[in-house]
Amino acid sequence: MPWYLWLVAALILAVVEITSVNLVFIMLAAGAAAGAVVATVTGDLVVQALVAAVVAVLMLFIVRPIAMRHLHQPQSVRTGTAALIGADGLVLERVDAHNGRVKIGGEIWTARAFDPGAILEPGTAVAVAQIDGATALVYESGT
Repeated sequence: MPWYLWLVAALILAVVEITSVNLVFIMLAAGAAAGAVVATVTGDLVVQALVAAVVAVLMLFIVRPIAMRHLHQPQSVRTGTAALIGADGLVLERVDAHNGRVKIGGEIWTARAFDPGAILEPGTAVAVAQIDGATALVYESGT
């Protein structure tokens, strides 16, 4: 079996993978590609098919589970100010709709009350609702 037939099989399997997106057909395509490589060295169809089968099985049982884990990872970890949303803090200076100071994660932030009518006194436990520039908008967390 000439190498180009193996390559055509690999391409067809790759196209089928595009429609299924379950990483099975692409592993089979890798096996077919390995069969194409072996076909350039030997004309023995049994050896070509054996290599194609072994590579496909190894890809299915070793590479595919790893690839699936990477595909199903949780969303990336939030960084920067986005990581502060929901964080707990403590009011250091009275917080109202206009100004105040809170301690969040060991850092002191300027703050405003998320609810414009709220007034949060020093010592009140708060949570971050939003970050607006360098100001944390906070609400009483009750903890």
